[in-house]
Amino acid sequence: MGFVNFILELLKDPRAAIAGWIAMGPGVACGFIFLIVFIETGVVFFPFLPGDSLLFAAGVFAAPDAATGQSALPLHILLPVVWLAPIIGDQCNYFIGHFFGRRIIKSGKVKAMTPERIEKTEKMIDKWGPLAVFLGRFFPFIRTFMPFISGISGMRWSRFTPFSVLGGLTWSSLFTFLGYFFGNIPAVQKHFELVIVLILAVSLLPTIIGLLKAKFGKNKKPATAGAAGVEAIETVDATGFSDSTPRHAA
Repeated sequence: MGFVNFILELLKDPRAAIAGWIAMGPGVACGFIFLIVFIETGVVFFPFLPGDSLLFAAGVFAAPDAATGQSALPLHILLPVVWLAPIIGDQCNYFIGHFFGRRIIKSGKVKAMTPERIEKTEKMIDKWGPLAVFLGRFFPFIRTFMPFISGISGMRWSRFTPFSVLGGLTWSSLFTFLGYFFGNIPAVQKHFELVIVLILAVSLLPTIIGLLKAKFGKNKKPATAGAAGVEAIETVDATGFSDSTPRHAA
């Protein structure tokens, strides 16, 4: 229960969480930031951790104070931490998928990963390859699943790694510098919780749209279709890929 409360508080106000860590020392704060970003990226069971908002809040603390010119979390210490965490996390998740992925899927512990979705994702990776790895970094949940599925699919490590590293560096730098340059603007400080909610909403929007399209797309069937046509459509819906010849009901 303590871990659940910790995550809820982190989601609600990452700025307060980081302030508490800084009170124990900048090294401790950087350690917690590294751990959260690493777990979100590197452990397939924790896709709900708030990487985007955590990096933004960390960037706020890295900005120099207007009065003293000092920062609570020096940028030259923070940046290597937020660069390494997603890169190492991706590597960990890739090898978890490579060596244990099929077993994890069969166990049913990751409910969102059905065999049909795995097959469809593997074909998407085969088609788009490194571009899927890079772009997946910018979407919650997808950034957790993409390296895992890449490992399952048999994507070569040498093909996966450069775009994983590029995605991790770009993503972590983007949100950290957004906090660094804009987090101390008075309007942002006054409505910080709202800004965090907006960051989460914008990050999740593409995923939500994709889920809605998938849900309502399944319900669209031609009114004039016969039994054979309906069965063929259901086959496509269930697997994401259709046979070249529709099956006829007996």
